[in-house]
Amino acid sequence: MTAQINGIALAYSDRGTGLPIIFLHAFPLNRTMWAQQEVALSSQFRVITIDLRGHGESDAPLWRYTLAQSADDVNALLDHLSIQQATFAGLSMGGYILFAFYQKYAARVKGLILADTRAQADTAEGKDGRFQMAQTAYKNGPPAIADLMIPKLLSPATIQTRPDLVQQVRTMIEGNQISGIAGDLMAMAERPDSIPLLKQITCSTQIIVGELDQATPPSDAKLMAEQIPNARLSIIPHAAHLANLEQPDTFNQIVANFVSEISKPS
Repeated sequence: MTAQINGIALAYSDRGTGLPIIFLHAFPLNRTMWAQQEVALSSQFRVITIDLRGHGESDAPLWRYTLAQSADDVNALLDHLSIQQATFAGLSMGGYILFAFYQKYAARVKGLILADTRAQADTAEGKDGRFQMAQTAYKNGPPAIADLMIPKLLSPATIQTRPDLVQQVRTMIEGNQISGIAGDLMAMAERPDSIPLLKQITCSTQIIVGELDQATPPSDAKLMAEQIPNARLSIIPHAAHLANLEQPDTFNQIVANFVSEISKPS
């Protein structure tokens, strides 16, 4: 399904009934990274997955991107779907967008699931790395980005033994347009430090990280868990940055338990 949101076509899937969970994907993927969560969780909950602007089947305008703009897109889609409040799950860049969303629209957030993400802003070195990656995308296209990103997203064991999963991730990356890839890199490089926000988060929060995640390691997850009041932390064994794809059963169980618990009448 698509909706006209803030001047662009935004693609999304909406499956199941009950309490809504909104899933925000990682860079440079699309909403199909949540396919196994959709299948497993839509029997209990209303599962909504979004192709963020620049990704998948959504428009990828050639213009400046910011994380606050993506947060505005998500907010407008909630209005379109007549959803007042939801639980939100964001992985990596999806988590960065959730920090921006919470700052602007905290009243809409019943619960937060922050997966394989971090609160810190980019270092100068990190910003330069994003600039160089944008140049690579411009010169050599999305396949070159897939070559760069796959070793950062998946564990060495997965890359060696699960060619189907590696191909799934490659297909998602190569399906994106250069304008979206470059726009996201700019948005992430310019994002503010969210550490001051952490102590202000008052909703129930579940933090998830793969034990082998090198992009946003368990130390980043522990920092968030220490700063966000009453946050809970789950470390998934044998998973790297895309914990939901490498260990979907464990990931789904953590999400289901969390959402079921926060939805009980107090």
